[in-house]
Amino acid sequence: MDEQTAELRDVFLEATGTETVTEGQIESRGSLTDRDADVVAKRLAELIATMRDRDGFSTDLDDETYARIARGHLEAAATDEEIAADLSLDADTVRTARLDLHLVDDADRDAPFAYERLTRLVDEGRSAAACAAELDVDVTTVERYVPVVRADLASTRVSDRFRDEFHELLTDAAIEGSYATSAREDGLRDATEDIETDVSL
Repeated sequence: MDEQTAELRDVFLEATGTETVTEGQIESRGSLTDRDADVVAKRLAELIATMRDRDGFSTDLDDETYARIARGHLEAAATDEEIAADLSLDADTVRTARLDLHLVDDADRDAPFAYERLTRLVDEGRSAAACAAELDVDVTTVERYVPVVRADLASTRVSDRFRDEFHELLTDAAIEGSYATSAREDGLRDATEDIETDVSL
């Protein structure tokens, strides 16, 4: 055993108190996406049932279809049109169901007026016609964004609980990628910050 190996062994002994590596220590810890599909499906169904009981839904779709819409939107990053084609529905129905689940994207808020103003007006209980007059746009345009605002307001009132848990359940791959990138960057930073560069040109 050379000197470097002996030093590594001493560090290992100091850290673990043993010379042997147990099966538990070498067993893979898995990944953020390595979870029981049945557990995810069950929790997804519970969340959707809870939301239906709390506030009701705007469509007559069943809970299973709502779950498929959530999965299509978050797992597959599919558009409403793509999800609608897969489920033999129209895109507006899918959009309505998605907003029932508080799943609002930035693109949904991309309005031809100040979205924050519409949010304030809807929160004050103004009608679509009153909002349109205030914003100087036609009622049809306002009516397109009112459900988005209501979904955001409903989500805010429950501290984004449902929205966050849907993302946690169905977008682990994105989270894992973010953490992995961050970990790599932190590791590289730590590994290089003590390196002295003495390059003579």
